Order: sequence, then C-alpha cells, then structure tokens
Amino acid sequence: MKRQKEDKKYLVDLEENSQTSTDEYPEKIFKPIDDDMEDEELVTKQGIREPPTTVMNAGSKQLDTHQNNRTVNIENRLDAVPAGRSVPLSNSGAPTKQQASAAMLSIPSGSQQSQQQAPAAISNIHSGSQQQQPPSRPRGQQNPTFRLRSRTSAINESLANQRDIYESLDYDVCENVLFQKEQERIISTRFSLRKDVLRWIIFIQIGIITALIACAIDIVIEELSARKYEFLKHSVDANVPHADNPTGDLVLPYLYWLGLSMAPVAIGAAMVTYLEPITAGSGIPQVKCYLNGVKVPRIVRIKTLAVKSIGVITSVVGGLAGGKEGPMIHAGAVVAAGISQGKSTTFIKDFRIFKAFRDDHEKRDFVLGGAAAGVSAAFGSPIGGMLFSLEEAASFWNQNLIWRTLVASIISSFTLNIVLSAYHGLSNFTFTGLFNLGKFEQPLAFDYYELPIFMAFGVTGGIFGALWNMFNTKINKFRSRFIKYKFAKVMEAVLVAMIGVSLACIMIYLINDCRPLGNDPTDYPTQLFCEDNEYNAVAALWFQTPEATVRSLFHDPPGSHKILTLAVFTLIYYLLSCFTFGLNVSLGVFIPTALVGAAWGRLVAMVAFYMFPDAVFLNPGKYALIGAAANLGGVLRMTISLTVILMETTGIETSFFFPLIITLISAKWVGDYFNEGIYDIQVKINHVPMLPWEPLPHYMGLKASNIMSSPVVCIKLIDKSKYIFDILHRYQHNGFPVVEDVEGNDRSSGRVCGIILRSQLIVILLKSLYEEKKRFWFNETSIQTFRDVYPRYPSIDNVRLHGDKENYTVNLDIFMNPSPVCSREHDSVQKIFNKFRALGLRHLIVVNRENRVAGIITRKDFLHK
Repeated sequence: MKRQKEDKKYLVDLEENSQTSTDEYPEKIFKPIDDDMEDEELVTKQGIREPPTTVMNAGSKQLDTHQNNRTVNIENRLDAVPAGRSVPLSNSGAPTKQQASAAMLSIPSGSQQSQQQAPAAISNIHSGSQQQQPPSRPRGQQNPTFRLRSRTSAINESLANQRDIYESLDYDVCENVLFQKEQERIISTRFSLRKDVLRWIIFIQIGIITALIACAIDIVIEELSARKYEFLKHSVDANVPHADNPTGDLVLPYLYWLGLSMAPVAIGAAMVTYLEPITAGSGIPQVKCYLNGVKVPRIVRIKTLAVKSIGVITSVVGGLAGGKEGPMIHAGAVVAAGISQGKSTTFIKDFRIFKAFRDDHEKRDFVLGGAAAGVSAAFGSPIGGMLFSLEEAASFWNQNLIWRTLVASIISSFTLNIVLSAYHGLSNFTFTGLFNLGKFEQPLAFDYYELPIFMAFGVTGGIFGALWNMFNTKINKFRSRFIKYKFAKVMEAVLVAMIGVSLACIMIYLINDCRPLGNDPTDYPTQLFCEDNEYNAVAALWFQTPEATVRSLFHDPPGSHKILTLAVFTLIYYLLSCFTFGLNVSLGVFIPTALVGAAWGRLVAMVAFYMFPDAVFLNPGKYALIGAAANLGGVLRMTISLTVILMETTGIETSFFFPLIITLISAKWVGDYFNEGIYDIQVKINHVPMLPWEPLPHYMGLKASNIMSSPVVCIKLIDKSKYIFDILHRYQHNGFPVVEDVEGNDRSSGRVCGIILRSQLIVILLKSLYEEKKRFWFNETSIQTFRDVYPRYPSIDNVRLHGDKENYTVNLDIFMNPSPVCSREHDSVQKIFNKFRALGLRHLIVVNRENRVAGIITRKDFLHK
C-alpha cells in the first residue's frame, strides 16, 4: 500500500476478473476523495476500502473491524446487497452490521458459503504474514463501496502503511544442504579457528574506527565552538554601552549570535531532511529496533554515517539543546555493519573478505559490539558501554558475545584516550571520553540520613522525566501531523535555534549575576555590566557547549551562581530540550537531560543551604550529580548501565554507587507509573514492531490458532517456476512453507517439510537454478552464491521469466531450511512468544496433528492483533 497524505481520504478499487481464482491477488488502486463530499454521498465501484486495522480471532465467528474509531461487529449473518446498488451509511458515519458485512465480504447473504468464508475473508495486512484473498464472485456482480469522511480513518490508514516499511531480520540460520556442506568443509579444514580469529579482529577494528570517528567529531566541534564563543565574547565586550563607549549597541552581538547559530543548524537540518531522514535524532531507538530483529531501512549505510557525523557537528555548534553522545552509538553501529561485511554496496566495491559473516545473524552481533563501542567512546566508559548494550539494546546475547563486546568497548575507549590526550597535550592519558565531566577533587561522601533525600531526588526526577516525555510526545505528534513539507522541517529547526538564542540573550541582559574572576574556571568570561575583575555568571552558562556547562555545574565552587540564575536557566533549558528533541537534526538527548538535572540539583542544594546554613553535607557538586542521575533516570529509564557510566565518567568512588542506584531506581519506578522511557516512546511513535520482553497482557490465555494467519501461501517441494514467479509477484510475504503430500492442487494444507525465504527464491530464479539444468550449476552452487548478493537482495521485478522457462521445475530440497520451527494449533501464546523471541525467529509455522500447515505467525501477530 502506498503512503499518502494523512489529510486525504482514499478509495481502494479491487479490480477482479470473474474468472480469477480465489488465491489470486487483486489489484489495489488508491484514489483521493474530495473533502467536500457529505457522509451520505454514495459511489458504486467494483471494490471497497480496506479498514485501517483488522483483528481476527481465529476459531470465533465474530470479527472486530476498527473503523473510524468505532467498532463494527460483523456477525455470521450476511445480508445480500444487489449488484449495482450502493450502500447507504448510518447516521454515525459507520456502516451497519449488515452493510459492512456485505460490503467487505461481497458474497451472497444467508448462504452456507458466506458463513464458511467470513473468517478467512479478512486478512492481516502486514509484511511477512500470510493473507487470504477475496473469494471469486459470479460475473457482473459488483462490490458496493462506501466512503468514510473521517480524518481519523485516513490517519490510521497512513499509520498502518507506515508499519509495512519494516521487515524482520533472518536471525535464525538457514541450515539447508548447502550450509551443512560448508560446515563439513569447516571441520575438515580447521576453518572454524580461522573464523573465530577473524571475528575478534573485526571487533577490534570496530573499536578503533569508532573511536577515530568520535575524535574527529569532537575536535571539529571543539574548534568551531571555541572560535564562535570567543568571537561572541569579544563582540559583547566591545559593544557594551558605558561612559567610554556611549555608542555601544548590544543588538549587534545578538545578531552575530543569531547568524552563527541559525546558519549551521540550517545546514545540518537540510542535510538530514533532504539527504538521509533516518539520521534525525540520536539513532538509539533505531539501533534498539535493529538489535531486536527489525530491519529498519537505511539504518546502517555509509551515507547515513556521513550525514550523521556532519549533522551532529552543525547541531552542537549551532547551540541547540542536545549533545553528540547519542549519535555516537548510531555511528558505532554503522561502522560495525560496514566492516563486518567486507564490502560496500554504496560504492559497489567488494573487498572479498569476511564472506563468512554475510548474514543477519553475524551482522547483528557485530552491530551490538559497535553500539557498545560508541557508548564507550562517548562517555569513556567501557564497562558502561557493554552494560548499555545488554540492558537497553541487545535482545539476544551469550557469554562469547559479552567478551567480544567488552573488548570492542575497551579498545574504543583506549584509542580515544590516546588521540584526545595527545590533542590536548596531556601526557598522563586522562582524557577518557567525549563526555568528560572531570574528576571531583574531594571524594564524594554521604551520610545515611541523606538516603531519603536521594530517594526524594529520584521521585522528583521521575515526575519531571515523565512530564518531559509527555510534552515531547505531544509536540512530536503535532509535528508529524502538521509539519509535513521538507522546507518547513528545516525552518522549524532554524526557528528553535533562534528562540534559544533570544531567550539566552534576554536572560543574560536582565539578570545581573556578577562573580569575581578566578573562582569559576570558565573559558570565556564576559564582563557585560559587571565591574572590573568580575564576569557575568549567566553568560558563562550559555557561552560554552552543553557538556562544558554540565562540567561547570559539577565542579564550580559554592556561591558561583545566584538562585534566580539557576532557576530561570533550568526552566528555559527544560523547555528548549523538550522542543529540540524530535527536530530533523542529528542530536542526542543525554546531555540536555543531564544538564537540566544538574541545574535543578544544584539549585535545590543552594536553596537548602540558604535555609540551613549549618548543614555541612550540602555539597552543590554532589547534589548536581544526584540531580543529573535523577533526571536521566526519569527520562531514559536506565539503571545499571547509567550508574556505571556516571561513575566511570566522573571517577567517583565505588562507595557512591549506592546513592546513585537508589536515585535511579526511584526515578525509574515513579516514571514508569506514568509512561515509558523516551526511547520506547519513540519506537511506538514510529510504529516499529519491536517485541517486548513479555507478551502483551491481552494475549494471555490465547492459543496459536487465535493469532495465526491462514490460509498460508505454500510451495511444493518440486514446483513449477511459473507458479513461484507468480506468487512472488502477487504477494509480499518473505517466507513460504515448503510442503509435500499435497492433495490435488491445494498446497495450503500440505505436509510441512521445510521453509524457503523470498530472497532465496529470487536468487534461484535469477540464476536459473532449475532441475532440468542441474548438471550445469550443481557443482558451482554453494551457500556463498546467496551470500554474495546480501544484504540488498534483488527484487522480483528484476527477474524475467521467458516462455521457454515457464514449464521448468525448481527442486527446493537443497535450498530450503529442512528444520523450521513449528508449533501446534493449541500451544499457548506465552509459550510461542518465548520461543519466537529467544530464537530470534522471523516465521513460525503452525501445524496440526498430521504436520500439515494450519497457519503462520510473524512478529506483527504478537503486536497488532
């Protein structure tokens, strides 16, 4: 189904020939409907509009069709609609039971045939699952069509179409005859040891290259930001009106700041919007989906890496409320996916190395290592990177994978430490990561009576984080509905940058917070209206990168800011970060969240010290760290990995682990009461079919027959090439059960003997691997024949089946997976889900007691039924 604009309605004509068999795929034609039409306006067409979401309870005679935000119950009884007559709508705008039944199923009412075909007539419209086609009708009988004027239906249909862009990864290894021959060769030639060594080499390369990319991004950002804020400092000092400079005008530095912020943001937003939209945001939700088993389009391409790198540089230099740490995780994933394949499909270059790793199973393990290396490079936290990958990203892992991931993280952190320490002229290699928060001069100590305070911080952070997630979700839904044009998306990012600069200038101008020079280690002290040997503390918060501001809030001595300064700064940055995350720019959410938490944490300590001046335990730096942890826990809902990342980044003692973990757990529990973490919310907004850790509650008590899709499109063990070519054109399914012992021509009830993938069938047809020509290709065909075209398999449109090949046969015995994972009809959904998720399956065949095909289950059947 093609994606259309959400503010339009569409008419689907199902063109069907009277001689077409019941298993043929009807053509779907979309036509816009005029908004001025009334609800009762009728049009008679030879087809109907499909509902946005269809839910079928197998084994039940009642179908629930959600349409127009109202539920129409379609019962067994089907009332006939004469040919050529239109179907009037009820006053509510939704068809009645009888009208909907006749319009959707289009078969005569009251007949036994209607009762038998009703459950099978509504299908699951999603990639990878099997669907039943409308039954054939007598010649001349038309399908009445009704119009739905509701905008909600158009939006729901667009969202349903959006789900169709996501496919599953083939994590389950296809152990066919060709694969088994390779395994025998591996054992005889000791190739297994060589493969393990190559795997370790790839993980080491991933760590090194990820660190080098992180270093390049960090150095460019630091150099450009230094030039920018140094210029702004001198511009402000030179244009402050005073007795010696009566003609000074602060509008000029304001215009400079606007230009230096809006220009790079416009460049970055334009690159993301026009070149590679997948690079918007931090990229962590997309990497999580990929590691969960979802093939997100264009997520790990080299073009994505290039746009991501340039985009994050322009966004941070432009002064948006974001950081570069999140995009580094995405960059590490792209590096891992590219190196492990030994070829570049973008540049059409095959280096003929690492051929044994060209499948989804191996590639996803390397992407996990790349994500961990990205975290390690961003925060200088190798253990935190490994824990982040296991806690937030990985769905499948084992002991060997943990070791390799840890090695990639350590190599990444070590490489970045060497390069950046040399760049900054440090001889002791103390520059551990991009997000360098500095070391606390005094060990952070705490008393046990402070634990309730830490828990209160966690509760506050959970509430603030839940509110932030709620506001950000509503803003992003507004964007997706109303800001559709690409130019408008670029201008929105520029507008947010302009608003941020304007609010910062107003705050600097109105709040006169002067502090003596030397107490605050700011790089660009701006005097403004302060006396000599003083600087403006408000300008010091804004005239530096967000990472440097977090570091200042952690380590500035007590009395470095006014209470009013931090209160206003916290409010402004809270709102700015909420509006910024979701723009079409490459930015992470970690830094602004930590900055807001550090600001209000230090603010609370200052207010408490003002009220209780004898409380010696109120260290503003300590409570800034606790506030940052609480806010991060409330927004991200991370616990273990975030605790380790903060400890490794700040170098605090292990004794302070307990306050951090108590704060984070409190924030997570309170936030989970209201909504989910921001990454999970982003996944749901994009309608990515990511499997949770447990099945959804309303699936409890159901069986396989309740959620499976049937009847199933199957292929015989030895079948005609013409039939295979036709079903690949008619259906978009990615897996087909291979059957034998077929009764007549009814393949859908054959006995299961294997499963074959769509990509394999296309390669078979492209390379003419027919049974009649077996003597020409049998000795030259191996598992590498299919790996050479991975990951961008050709489309069926590239196959030309000439007339002399239509009667050729294809023997799938050596190509199919002879041991597919199957389930019985009466197995519980809980059991099936655990098996599906633990094995990383893409298809699960449901069989009856005679091992005949009863249905098929894909990941979307666990989410959208």
